Amino acid sequence: MVSKIKVRVAACQIQCIDGDRLGNFKRIENRLQKLKNVDIACFPESCLLGWLNPEAHTIANRIPGIDTDFICGLAKKFNIMIAIGLAEKNGDKLYDSVILIDKMGKIILTHRKINLLSWLMNPPYTPGDKISVVDTEFGRIGLLICADTFKKDILKQMKEKKPDILIVSYGWAEKREKWPRHGKLLERLVKSVSKNLNAYVIGTDLLGEISHGPWTSYVYGGQSVIVDNKGELLAVGKDRQRDIIIQDLFI
Repeated sequence: MVSKIKVRVAACQIQCIDGDRLGNFKRIENRLQKLKNVDIACFPESCLLGWLNPEAHTIANRIPGIDTDFICGLAKKFNIMIAIGLAEKNGDKLYDSVILIDKMGKIILTHRKINLLSWLMNPPYTPGDKISVVDTEFGRIGLLICADTFKKDILKQMKEKKPDILIVSYGWAEKREKWPRHGKLLERLVKSVSKNLNAYVIGTDLLGEISHGPWTSYVYGGQSVIVDNKGELLAVGKDRQRDIIIQDLFI
């Protein structure tokens, strides 16, 4: 019998206040301080400046850069891998990105969101064009962002990479009256992605409210989801509350 690797993951659903970079940094660090014996901490989409925040065009930083230097420092300080979504400015382009940082504080994988829902922000993000994975001590890990998991062609490309774990940063939002029911749709989606890829999936959702564009006042409801590599539910986060869900995976 082949021995399996145990990896303890945490889906950290935090509140993000649009544009409040320093406050959001504090909320991220606060979550990390509460983790014990966790290997990978997973955070939602656009944690620092907020999703669909056009201010990011002028205040977002490069990757690597000032923002990632701080997060990388936290990874090294707490001896933990971190996956986190954040805005990335590169020249005149703004990307909705997610990075994976190893325990030594090195960025080992970056993914730029491909399926953007571009009509929701003006000017929009620039789409990414690449699907990548990285081999780690905890198996092969892939990254995607929210609406990327809607697209069959994106999932097909990811499946060809054969990840053991897929980490997805979500900004899963709806009108207030649609919660908590909307969380069930996230659970159903993550299960479907897992079955498609035969991979463990950690889907971490934001808390808070969208403050710009056509979806102004839409709510992020949490209910983060962890499923096994057969699409079976392992854990779900609280509805519209700060929460950390911790789960052992066996790769």
